[in-house]
Amino acid sequence: MILLNGELLDDSAAALDRLPDVIEATLSAPPLETETVVAALDAMADKLASGAFDQLVTDPMLRAHVRDAVGMLRRDALEARLTAELGERWMTPYAPSVPPGHRRVQIRPVPLGTVLHIAAGNMDAIPAFSVIEGLLTGNVNLLKLPKADRGLTVRFFRELIAIEPRLAGYVHVFDTPSTDLAAMRRLIALADGIAVWGGDAAVQAVRQAAHPGCKLIEWGHRLSFCYCTDLTAQGTAFQDLARHIVTTRGLLCSSCQVIYLDTDDMADVRQFCTRFLPVLEAVAAALPPEDDGTAAALTLRQYTASIEQDMFGTADDVFRGHGCALTVCEDSALTLSPLYGNVLVKRLPRGRMLPTLREARGYLQTAGLICADAERAALTDSLLRCGLTRVVPPARMSEMALTAPHDGELPLRRYVRYTEVE
Repeated sequence: MILLNGELLDDSAAALDRLPDVIEATLSAPPLETETVVAALDAMADKLASGAFDQLVTDPMLRAHVRDAVGMLRRDALEARLTAELGERWMTPYAPSVPPGHRRVQIRPVPLGTVLHIAAGNMDAIPAFSVIEGLLTGNVNLLKLPKADRGLTVRFFRELIAIEPRLAGYVHVFDTPSTDLAAMRRLIALADGIAVWGGDAAVQAVRQAAHPGCKLIEWGHRLSFCYCTDLTAQGTAFQDLARHIVTTRGLLCSSCQVIYLDTDDMADVRQFCTRFLPVLEAVAAALPPEDDGTAAALTLRQYTASIEQDMFGTADDVFRGHGCALTVCEDSALTLSPLYGNVLVKRLPRGRMLPTLREARGYLQTAGLICADAERAALTDSLLRCGLTRVVPPARMSEMALTAPHDGELPLRRYVRYTEVE
């Protein structure tokens, strides 16, 4: 399904033929004001809160993200984010103070122009989230949908354009498959910037295809983990970690793939698994049941993981529970887990933290930290020096903070050009 200038179309080739003229007409008109976008998104939050999308949102994890989206699309939240990332003036020209004798110029933030968003399919909300960032900064946005999109994104933007028709020229959605290279080249040729979400292959393909001068906004694959120095932690830390593992299923960049223990003794690792597995299993059992399709997919994935573990491990390596498992590993490398409640557990003494984690530099994102209060500050500093961009308690590993950076960046700044005017 294609959304072009507010219209639903079926013919991709015809839509691509019309697209250059539509973009040129939009860029030739008076620029899109941030207030127009903020007001429309605030009204959209009301629609989400009223349940207008409930029939399309059946997955529990997606429901949680929609609930978060309601708060993040409110006017006060959007204005707080704009201020945090673009400054008090947002997209308004300003003249910085300079010492006497230096030339004073006006700095004028302007949109990149046209941004192509190539969204990943690991979370349904990502395509809309990416385009919203482009809209807040006044760009024309071309969205290439992931294969797994189930109609939620097009519905979202149709509703948004119905609220504010002036946005029709700023959002164009294509369901073009990545294998349609001719169509992808046409979309890329129109872009002043490309926001690409996905793994190494997707990012590398865009780098090779982008024309010189096109700004690349890369949101690539990331890995996250929990670091635990308190192997007998009291309170809710283990329950919080278990809830995070089960609810995110390992599918997000912020999902815990490995539980690292501050020890060099494999006996400590197995004792931890013996203690933690019942917690993980209890959390999995207490959550609402999945819909039939999701439950079937989870069962198949877990069954496949158990076969692989039996083939390549020993019985002592895997602590298997109902709907979840902990796999003990001899190595300390940060790698992807089997997902869906199946997590790797490894040793990582703090003295070996830097060389081990630096092996995954460029992929590091979130560390959930379980430790004594007295050592939290020092361990946080150590993890940040290793290259992590977030250090939080386990309960916060996949929570989106309103004004927080994303993968070490303030995203809205990447969609803006800062120009000099005198």
